[in-house]
Amino acid sequence: MTGAFYLDWAVVAVSLANATLLVWLGLTVLLNAERRTWGIWLAGCGLLMGGAFFFSHSAILGQGLAFAGRGIDFWWHIGWMLLIALPFAWYVMMLWYAGFWEDGSRREGQLVAGQQRWLIITALLAAGLVFLMILIWSLPPFAEMMQFNVFSSSSVGSMISGLIVLYPLYIVLCSGLSLGVLRRPGPTGRVMGDLARRRARPWLIAASLVLLVVSLLVAGVMGWALLSIGRRSLNDFYNEITVTVAWFDLVVAVLIAVAVISLGQAIVSYEVFTGKTLPRHGFRRYWYWAIVLALGYGVLVGWTLTLQLRPIYSFSIAALLMVVFYALLSWRSFAERERVIEGLRPFVASQQLYEHLLTRPAPGPFDIDVATPFRALCQDVLGTEVAYLVPWGPLANLAGPALVYPDGWQVAPSAAEAATQFKSPQTLCVSIDPGVHGEAMWAVSLWSERGLIGILLLGGKRDGGLYTQEEIEIARTVGERLIDTQATAEMARRLMTLQRQQLAQSQVIDRQTRRALHDDVLPRLHTALLALSSQPPGTNETLAEAIDLLTDLHRQISALLRQSPAVIGPEVLQQGLIPALRQTVAEELSGAFDEVIWAVQPEAERETQAIPSLTAEVLFYASREAIRNAARHGRDQDTHRPLHLHIAVTWNGELVILIEDDGIGLHPGNQPGEGSGQGLSLHSTMVAIVGGALEVESTPGVCTRVRLTWPQRTGSGASERPIA
Repeated sequence: MTGAFYLDWAVVAVSLANATLLVWLGLTVLLNAERRTWGIWLAGCGLLMGGAFFFSHSAILGQGLAFAGRGIDFWWHIGWMLLIALPFAWYVMMLWYAGFWEDGSRREGQLVAGQQRWLIITALLAAGLVFLMILIWSLPPFAEMMQFNVFSSSSVGSMISGLIVLYPLYIVLCSGLSLGVLRRPGPTGRVMGDLARRRARPWLIAASLVLLVVSLLVAGVMGWALLSIGRRSLNDFYNEITVTVAWFDLVVAVLIAVAVISLGQAIVSYEVFTGKTLPRHGFRRYWYWAIVLALGYGVLVGWTLTLQLRPIYSFSIAALLMVVFYALLSWRSFAERERVIEGLRPFVASQQLYEHLLTRPAPGPFDIDVATPFRALCQDVLGTEVAYLVPWGPLANLAGPALVYPDGWQVAPSAAEAATQFKSPQTLCVSIDPGVHGEAMWAVSLWSERGLIGILLLGGKRDGGLYTQEEIEIARTVGERLIDTQATAEMARRLMTLQRQQLAQSQVIDRQTRRALHDDVLPRLHTALLALSSQPPGTNETLAEAIDLLTDLHRQISALLRQSPAVIGPEVLQQGLIPALRQTVAEELSGAFDEVIWAVQPEAERETQAIPSLTAEVLFYASREAIRNAARHGRDQDTHRPLHLHIAVTWNGELVILIEDDGIGLHPGNQPGEGSGQGLSLHSTMVAIVGGALEVESTPGVCTRVRLTWPQRTGSGASERPIA
């Protein structure tokens, strides 16, 4: 200690704060790493070594520069070993961060040429310094160093002089090379990894620049000390150097604190060293609290050490600080939890589907309010500039059009390109071209047990930051729930509408039957009976009239029976899906097409024998409806128009039935699945219920294509949702 209270207090406070922050960052990297590769161990252990150095530095400062003892000698030697290891560790860590050991980075020339050579040179310098330290491990005790008695021995003095000359060159070289590596980091395969590297690079460059300045200061002070010793007496130099070294120590410690905060910002904001897919929002909050703790701890404990209070007071103040900090952290954690729950309230509120279905006689296609929670997700949770929720896969026909944020923004772009990149739920999100996808930069996959059900396209954040893992998790869950809600509501609405139509038709048929029987059949039967009873036996004319009346009644009753709903036979269960379709085309629709082309894979026909009976019936009736529509509407009014039908059945992990005709196509506005009529609208709903999908493509005047798919069930794999 110098005896200057505020100077000593500041030096100890900054040293303790640096030690606390470095240990926190080191443990954070090691404990939260996705995979603890050698680079992760290097980064974590390097930060812990930095913390150990500042603990040794604080121990030396706490005991005083003039104190002599075994303890301070131990920290003196340990501190020097750490000072040699840390610059080289920083350089290697920057090489690893920039992808130096990734084949792609070197092949693409992303790193500065010649880094291999410089790596060898710095490694040799580090090894030489360590060897020099081993040779002089009898490095003079701390007290002798402060008195400069070491220079009285020519051999030890020359080794110390060599150390003073080589070490500045070594640390300047490591810092300068690290700065050069950061100019052009290589690519990374991590999701948002390249963007994270670009945004973390200014913080790492700032840290490297500060460390380079520190290296130059150390080199300058070491050179000044070496020259000053030769020109002045030892006593005069010792009397002046303590205050000078203290000021130099304070400046260097403050600069290193700036470098540590810059490095911590890169670690917690972009998680460039943990290997996580996405940064986590909670890390930044805890990092800011760690800074507050480190500064408070350094100021209070440094004050007690500088005043040289009894240890019990120092321990009591440190314990009180920890308790207060823990209480504040708990309070903020609970407040953050309440804020998150409040923000999630729009997503868990009831959509009142029951009331919508039962209280409205004819609900609209999408009466359920999904726009409000989607707007809350984009505006309050994600803070995104633009977003599109695009239904995909088996639920796309039921979920309806894409949701767009903000309101009035352009029509949602196609998500087909992004969908090809999602092979499993393990792929959380991928980057996409904003120019093609309506300024959206990221695509998030949405899954259910049925597979990929939607894609959430996100633009940049309003604050310019990166999406955190918590935000993407919430966005994924909410997006899946909104699509499920839309599809469920539309499915229920269609079934309720069809049920109402069936009830209305049943009532009409029942009333028609009652009217016909009451007004027509019964009076004429009565007339026939009177005619038969009023004539004597053997009257041929009367019998003929009665027979005519009864024949007419028979014809009316037959017509009523034909108007009644037909009872469907179990031909699918008896023959199988493909044979039943062949029989329907051959018998019921014989002559409806000029040519019918079948392309059925043998494997597909075998697999259809094993699908559940209910699913087979649903697929059969949906296919039959598509074929009937082609026969009924393919020619329209032109009875001489050629009409061909192509039916293909394939199996490649899922059953695909493709029915295509070269008729006039569908008229605009008559797309099935929009709730108009009982045709393919009903069948698309039924197919969706059994887990499949029905898609219709039509080009007016060219063709109409109906595609039915039913995915193979592979267990619960689709529901597993680990994050990559």
